[in-house]
Amino acid sequence: MPIEILMPALSPTMEEGTLAKWLKKEGDPIAAGDVIAEIETDKATMEFEATDEGVLGKILVADGTAGIKVNQPIGILLEEGEDASALVQAAPAKAPDAPAKAAPEPAPVAAASQSDAAPAPAAAAPKRAAGERLFASPLARRIAAAEGLDLGALQGSGPHGRIVRRDVEAALAAGTGKTAEKAVAAPVAPAAPPQAVAAAAPKPVALPDAPHTKVANTSMRKIIARRLTESKQTVPHFYLTVDCKIDALLDLRKSLNARAEKRGDGVKLSVNDLIIKAVALALRKVPAANASWSDEAIVLWSDVDISVAVATPGGLITPIVRKADQKGLATISAEMKDLATRARDGKLKPEEFQGGGFSISNLGMYGIREFAAIINPPQGCILAVGAGEQRPVVEAGALAIATVMSCTLSVDHRVVDGAVGAEFLSAFKILIEDPMAMML
Repeated sequence: MPIEILMPALSPTMEEGTLAKWLKKEGDPIAAGDVIAEIETDKATMEFEATDEGVLGKILVADGTAGIKVNQPIGILLEEGEDASALVQAAPAKAPDAPAKAAPEPAPVAAASQSDAAPAPAAAAPKRAAGERLFASPLARRIAAAEGLDLGALQGSGPHGRIVRRDVEAALAAGTGKTAEKAVAAPVAPAAPPQAVAAAAPKPVALPDAPHTKVANTSMRKIIARRLTESKQTVPHFYLTVDCKIDALLDLRKSLNARAEKRGDGVKLSVNDLIIKAVALALRKVPAANASWSDEAIVLWSDVDISVAVATPGGLITPIVRKADQKGLATISAEMKDLATRARDGKLKPEEFQGGGFSISNLGMYGIREFAAIINPPQGCILAVGAGEQRPVVEAGALAIATVMSCTLSVDHRVVDGAVGAEFLSAFKILIEDPMAMML
């Protein structure tokens, strides 16, 4: 029977997307794993792989169509032996009038979201014959794989018995269909912001009657706006600032780059690379700052995964340097160059920007002396790094000139107390002012 190709949820925050380009034409054969389209999500342009095989019988949504809701049909796949006559009953006459309610945005590290109202528990599926094909949506397959769920034990409620997200969620809620316990417990998602916050949102202010140009908000910009608003309204921020003398760090950077140039290995360290390493080592010394909030518990992350803010034409994105405390400066530098380039091109994979336990935002290259960044939930901290500039300082009771960099830590007071934040900044400052300690 014909299979609907549904708009996939390619990131936890995705509610709708743009079908940038079909890579297959009607009539083309498709195998499981083939890339059939490019989808623009809220963060990047990503490849959409087929999970079933057959022939692309009909394209329902044309190239460049925006605002396609997750799980809305975008094409029809014909199975072996089917012809175009099967499309008459399979293809919907039009896009759904009432798209499924989008799930609330989970923590960046969450494997999948849950619907607001859990459906009735899924009935057990009749035992399938050996080799019998299993029909399930791509989203249902991803959630089931993440949760260790046996799709073969479920009864689908979608078209023609297809297993869809609500069937998987119902099975998870009922505690049925588990194949094995996961090796690592899923991180706890943060509590949803109070409904009163959304209800109290002010009405848009009328624009003045003056010449202007409107730039349409992209999906990415809308997500950024919503998340930052929720962060400032629901997360109790407080701020700690420390001034670091970076003359020794600049000298070390210059020396390391000169050596790399002689070797011809192409390594060129930036100040930001050294800051990432210092933050990672400071978090290893003060693990209580590498934490996230949930109503059930404070989540202390085992790995030191650093999210680094990168400006792109569509907005801010935070690719992640995983286990940064275990990597050398050359490795961090190479990873950041690659991540930043692909972030600007919209080519990051979801796992490369989803998650992270701590963020860095560096505006020093723009000459900004000092600023306070907004926390990226569910993370507990973000470090705002200003420009290094020559300032008068007191050394051994006498005035001197030093290159000083101001760094401000924004802290979620539910997760990290003032003493812990100060301890982290102290460890960070020691590493920045004595950078040889990072080489040990």
